[in-house]
Amino acid sequence: MPDPEGHPAVEEMELGSLFAALADPHRRQVIEDLCREEDGVERTCASFKLNVSKSTLTHHFRVMREAGLLRQVDYGNSRKVTLRRADLEQRFPGLLDLVEAQRIPSSPDAEATPSPPGP
Repeated sequence: MPDPEGHPAVEEMELGSLFAALADPHRRQVIEDLCREEDGVERTCASFKLNVSKSTLTHHFRVMREAGLLRQVDYGNSRKVTLRRADLEQRFPGLLDLVEAQRIPSSPDAEATPSPPGP
């Protein structure tokens, strides 16, 4: 059973939920960014500079938290996230290595931007 903040226990993490969370390029970009950070580094949700509305940002972080990818902690009016690296490695060894190996070459917003018409 997830804790009161919605973080599943390690043994409750499901591969399908993780894959569903990682299927979105915005969420995958957040995880890739956190993989490049030192273990335990906390970042605010806004620090990822995703070009989405505040409600969409909240949705993305909820999906990642409920899948078990992130741990979110509230500090007054600020919410910070950390990658659950050790928990993920314990439950699904090598998963984060695969995510890093398939790194998105550009931002998710660049994929949605049409190229200008050619000559």
